[in-house]
Amino acid sequence: MQKNMQQTVKFGADRLTIEDVMAVANGASAAMNDSPEYQAKIDRGVAFLERLLKEEGVIYGVTTGYGDSCTVAIPPSLVDELPLHLTRFHGCGLGENLNHQQARAVLATRLCSLSQGVSGVSHDLLNQIVTLINHDISPRIPQEGSVGASGDLTPLSYLAAALIGEREVIYNDEIRATKDVFAELNISPIKLKPKEGLALMNGTSVMTALACIAYKRAEYLAQLATRITAMVSVGMQGNDFHFDEALFAVKPHPGQQQIASWLRSDLQAERPPRNSDRLQDRYSLRCAPHVIGVLQDSLPWLRQLIENELNSANDNPIIDGDNERVLHGGHFYGGHIAMAMDTLKTAIANIADLLDRQMAQLMDYKFNNGLPFNLTGAEGERKPINHGFKAVQIGISAWTAEALKHTMPASVFSRSTECHNQDKVSMGTIAARDCLRVLELTEQVTAASMLAATQALEIRKNHNELDERHMSLALKTMNELILSEFRFVEEDRPLEQDLRHFMKRIQQQHWALY
Repeated sequence: MQKNMQQTVKFGADRLTIEDVMAVANGASAAMNDSPEYQAKIDRGVAFLERLLKEEGVIYGVTTGYGDSCTVAIPPSLVDELPLHLTRFHGCGLGENLNHQQARAVLATRLCSLSQGVSGVSHDLLNQIVTLINHDISPRIPQEGSVGASGDLTPLSYLAAALIGEREVIYNDEIRATKDVFAELNISPIKLKPKEGLALMNGTSVMTALACIAYKRAEYLAQLATRITAMVSVGMQGNDFHFDEALFAVKPHPGQQQIASWLRSDLQAERPPRNSDRLQDRYSLRCAPHVIGVLQDSLPWLRQLIENELNSANDNPIIDGDNERVLHGGHFYGGHIAMAMDTLKTAIANIADLLDRQMAQLMDYKFNNGLPFNLTGAEGERKPINHGFKAVQIGISAWTAEALKHTMPASVFSRSTECHNQDKVSMGTIAARDCLRVLELTEQVTAASMLAATQALEIRKNHNELDERHMSLALKTMNELILSEFRFVEEDRPLEQDLRHFMKRIQQQHWALY
């Protein structure tokens, strides 16, 4: 994780962005809005709830059981214990844990929702989340166990447990008992007020946190896939007129036009001699702006969905402290994030498929306009026993197939749960997790494609088919940056560590592109 401790993100003030969540995920500190007006708004919600409770008003999840148990009245003597039981019986998550970056993003998204000031939570609770962020402590959160309505109950129970000193946290890259870390850092656990267990857990903050991370990785992939396409076009001796400005003016999708513009910029150089009289390149080159452009054009819409969810109060009930009303509804439903993630993973998988087709051409001597089979760098008598990128191309095919398999939309697999109280659920968290898996597989394809494209350019140079005149400054710079960390494959060698290294570079968004 790239640390970003210099930045401070303020909660409860202005509307937050995906970038704000990512800043916290990557190490930025947090602070609450300390204006008197905001402080008073939080106080009004808490005071209204306390007054209502004293008057023996019926409050869902405070004086009643949860979900289908809402008809069960809680005796006044047990009201204070109810939120603790909520956090504990939901401690049944399974699967891999969210990593530290993802768990920090969850802290940010839940704090943003509760900071809207209509959840009836106290300053103590809000400040405890800030304390975790600023001490770089994240709850250990298992990935599996949420249907995305009534929000991310089970995964968010691990956040609630951390605030009260229970279960485990991630601290200094280790999973440790929360109570031990709190004792070491002199942090006091909080005691949850009657509504606060429900307020912490009844919302869409895990899926939204993962959506923020997925969005930024997808945004970068659109750019990197464009740069690789330009490299492949030069390596394949393709036709740059496929990206002509006048051509794209007659199909005015702005994202698609942006991709074509980036390609034109990358290909602004003298064209090398061609070994082909092919007037039209195959679709994986010619239609690259149309494929990558779908993702690029989806990003503004996806940002709107994700940031609206981020800046929403998404628990139940909503506490209107100003007008002293308890509003019962279903804002915990993660349908917008589910749709965003199902859409995004499909667009990303299409990037994997595009690069897979480009690589199939690039490594096949029947289609690559004179490059050696499998991009082997060997010459002479050593050439027959060297196989270059043959196995890498098989890997690319495997990773692409798995990415495509994961594009089945999760949101259509609603399951009736919890005694049919939750009879229509979003599956938003599963969609977000699927999206991250598709991203990882596509980043594997991208890393392999980038190295293969670099190998192709170097082969052309070695055969005097490409020189400085034939590459734009952007492509020359990219090529040099890659070669500073990757050795041309002349003799066969294992490439796993190279692929893992460049995967990490991609996830770090290491190169400035456009």
